[in-house]
Amino acid sequence: MKKLEDVVEFMSGSPQFRIEEAFDDKAPLYTYYGQLDIEEDLVGIASNGSDSKRVRTFNKVNTLCKGDVVFSLISGKSTTVAANHKGYLYTQNYVRLVTVKNIDSKFLVYLLNEDKSIKKQLQMGLQGSQVLKYTLKQLKELELPDLPTLEKQRIIGELYFNQLRLEALRNRAANLETTIVLEKLREVSE
Repeated sequence: MKKLEDVVEFMSGSPQFRIEEAFDDKAPLYTYYGQLDIEEDLVGIASNGSDSKRVRTFNKVNTLCKGDVVFSLISGKSTTVAANHKGYLYTQNYVRLVTVKNIDSKFLVYLLNEDKSIKKQLQMGLQGSQVLKYTLKQLKELELPDLPTLEKQRIIGELYFNQLRLEALRNRAANLETTIVLEKLREVSE
């Protein structure tokens, strides 16, 4: 049985408590990668709310590149990083998964987010009393199902991301429609 650590390398995020904030304008400015960013990257739609936390530091920090696979140890969700989140700083709450052997990155995201056996393994190993958090060790030891050919993986990964985007666009359209109808009802009732 193949484990996740057999097909990817793991790059943990920068420990947030070790990042020393610099108040010098010459210090590089980083934006933290967060849960909202994962959601945006997963559906391929940027939200308007740019309230991401930022920090200036001379410390060496881990940053993301377009196309990187990121797993959240908080939510258990993964995605590929979009171009608009390139250079974002990721903390110890996230793990970058670098594919090394015969696995497509979008298929890997599909597998981690949707595969029933992987979801079950993740649920069984949740840690913490009040705050549940996944661990790097748990992630490394995930047992993978038999992987389809690389070509099939690419097709599945593309379809998965396209479907999530389509669903998000439909939800957005439905919400806008509701807003318009409610506004018209307010006008009529006045």
